[in-house]
Amino acid sequence: MNLLEKFEYCPVCGSSHFEKNSQKSKKCSNCGFEYFMNPAAAVVAFIINDKGELLVEKRKNEPAKGTLDLPGGFADVLETAEESVTREVNEETGLTVTEAKYMFSLPNVYRYSGLDIQTLDMFFDCKVEDASQLKAMDDAAECMWIAPEDIHTEQFGLRSVRQGLYEYLKLHGLER
Repeated sequence: MNLLEKFEYCPVCGSSHFEKNSQKSKKCSNCGFEYFMNPAAAVVAFIINDKGELLVEKRKNEPAKGTLDLPGGFADVLETAEESVTREVNEETGLTVTEAKYMFSLPNVYRYSGLDIQTLDMFFDCKVEDASQLKAMDDAAECMWIAPEDIHTEQFGLRSVRQGLYEYLKLHGLER
């Protein structure tokens, strides 16, 4: 189901004449307001420790509960992508990001509460202050360090994270 189908009334004037205008927008024939369905911004962190291992989490919640993941989540309003990845890493792992370098982005569909949410996932290479302070918090059931050669992308539950890991490993000459 297209998420736009859930919006029945114009958010400006309340009219029920809020109709499909294109694949990604609805327009009110009463007041002329047009709403575009844009992707939600999400961030993902690649964090490597002194041993060259990648920080990986086990997901505590749906979607993909119990599968592997990387630290990250949705950007908040009035937050830069760098601020978002810094906050999300801290919320999920207790670690303090000291540097976040943008690497690449991937479109994604995130299943939430029975709806498909279109996202734009931005991947960052992050450095942290003190990796020994790692602890699973918030959405992470468990945190662990995995050597790149022991990473199996099929164990990661979210499609864009699997693809992002593949791109990351390829970029560092570690793909299998």
